[in-house]
Amino acid sequence: MKSFAAYISKYLISFSAFIVALLIANVIFFIWTFDSTIRNDYGYTSPQNMLEVVSESSTKDGTTEETEALLHAHQIWAIYLNPDGQIAWSYDTPEELPVHYTIQDVALFSKGYLADYPVFVWNDEDGLLILGYPKDSYTKFTTNYFSAKAVQKIPVFFIVMALFDFALMFCAYFLSKRKILKSTEPIIASIHTLSEGKPAALSTNDELSEVADSINKASHILSRQNEARANWISGVSHDIRTPLSMIIGYTELIGNDQNTSPASRERAQIIQRQGQKIKTLVEDLNLVSRLEYDMQPMDKKSVRLSKLLRSYMADLLNSGLPESYTIDFEITPNAENLVLDCDTRLLSRAINNLVQNSIHHNSEGCHIQITLDCDMNTAFFCISDDGIGLSSDQLNDLNEKTHYMDMDSTDDRLNLRHGLGLVLVRQIAEVHGGTVMIDSQTGKGFKTILGFPR
Repeated sequence: MKSFAAYISKYLISFSAFIVALLIANVIFFIWTFDSTIRNDYGYTSPQNMLEVVSESSTKDGTTEETEALLHAHQIWAIYLNPDGQIAWSYDTPEELPVHYTIQDVALFSKGYLADYPVFVWNDEDGLLILGYPKDSYTKFTTNYFSAKAVQKIPVFFIVMALFDFALMFCAYFLSKRKILKSTEPIIASIHTLSEGKPAALSTNDELSEVADSINKASHILSRQNEARANWISGVSHDIRTPLSMIIGYTELIGNDQNTSPASRERAQIIQRQGQKIKTLVEDLNLVSRLEYDMQPMDKKSVRLSKLLRSYMADLLNSGLPESYTIDFEITPNAENLVLDCDTRLLSRAINNLVQNSIHHNSEGCHIQITLDCDMNTAFFCISDDGIGLSSDQLNDLNEKTHYMDMDSTDDRLNLRHGLGLVLVRQIAEVHGGTVMIDSQTGKGFKTILGFPR
């Protein structure tokens, strides 16, 4: 996309300009730091130039007052030696210096120091001119000299500049990161919303407007597809419901007719039970799609959960359970008066789905336990059975395939009914801001915990 390429180019150009500006700032700071040192060391007052100036204005008999004033102004002392090592004249020399010098003495100090004073020498036809500077003013080497201040400043300069550059680069990084995140966070959030199958709306007028338009187009297409899918499922559910009710009704009549042979009555009862399963499956499928696409109206109100659970248990027991199934429920004392803002019908449907799963998948019978409990922050419904359970691989498969369109397993324990029932439970928990946790082991039953924020 051109807009995205322009967006990246803009930040690359900005970063390049920042690096160039930083280099220029480093050069300016270097010049500002070492300007006076460079001028003193290599300008008019440099040792080499001072030697020339003093030599031109001096003889073996002495020097001029102007030269002495110049030496005094720069804290320089001077000695003029005769060829035999005797001092012809001197100016402002330290007291600890000797009054006579041998050839060895001259050889020692001519390239370095005299009594720890950095000295510089100038040889002419009449003798040797020596200029001495204050101690620690210069660091001398065999072939060159450097200002001691300059040598001391160099590590400090690099440390300060490194800290300064790091601080500027961090500020530039922080500001550019914040600006990039400000531009891209809405896009990332919209993409995340789309990845969950939900529509997203994005509005931006910056360089990423083309990306935003593409996301909005994708969202519009997704919304139309979701609406079409939900309407199709709703239509199919409606079309199936009437003939299915007729099938169930007629098979019930056949199953109850004493004039019908026992074999026919048994077949009719099988058809009736399977038809009831299909009816429940269609209802779950329709409800899941409506919840998924936010097409299910919510009727939330404050409900006392202990009352809701007792009401559900009464309806379940009154509907009749085969003798091979037993069911108990427990309401802990701290959950007796617990009130939750919820849709009673949906929450009862979630509990019922879990109970029916335990019944449907334990054909030999089982014991089912429903418990209502809570802590300081969460209300818990725990629905468990002591049936055949699931293996770890089957449990992982069930947890990973969280959408009814993904229930393509050929395992009898992971059929569409089981998967769709849990998908519906997850959807109901989600619209209430809750969570679903599943635990199971082979031969040790199946347990589901619904958690809802208080």
